[in-house]
Amino acid sequence: METGPGPRLILLCGLPGAGKTTLARRLEREIPAVRLCPDEWLADLGVDLFDEDVRERLERRFSRHAEELLRLGQTVVLEFGFWTRAEREEKRLRARALGVPVELRYLAAPLDELCRRLEARVREGAPGTVAIGRELLEAYAKLFQAPDADELALYDPGA
Repeated sequence: METGPGPRLILLCGLPGAGKTTLARRLEREIPAVRLCPDEWLADLGVDLFDEDVRERLERRFSRHAEELLRLGQTVVLEFGFWTRAEREEKRLRARALGVPVELRYLAAPLDELCRRLEARVREGAPGTVAIGRELLEAYAKLFQAPDADELALYDPGA
């Protein structure tokens, strides 16, 4: 599918500290786009960012809202992390069913750099920031399914 004017879905994929929020904020301004970030919403609502049940419900609601926005002609950036290929595939197929191009932006950094960024974020005290130690990040890295070249080829190029 060719990208150009009109709505598109942008999926941001990566571990904590990879730069998803930084990129999402830039895209939000430049495109412009609607940015949906579960971490920010959970923090604003005073919900524990590690409450997986609430996070899952919020992400489902964001997904429905994203589809509504795409139907209305609005570009949407989903900042969920998309740790599994199945999650990414589901979003890609649903957006394609709406006739919308889908971009996958994979952000990666070495584990030491992710740790450094996460530690700096906690020191800065940004709202909604939670400490994620090296041990937890290593556990996350074992669960994360990085997209390979074949998967990336299924998505549209960035506009």
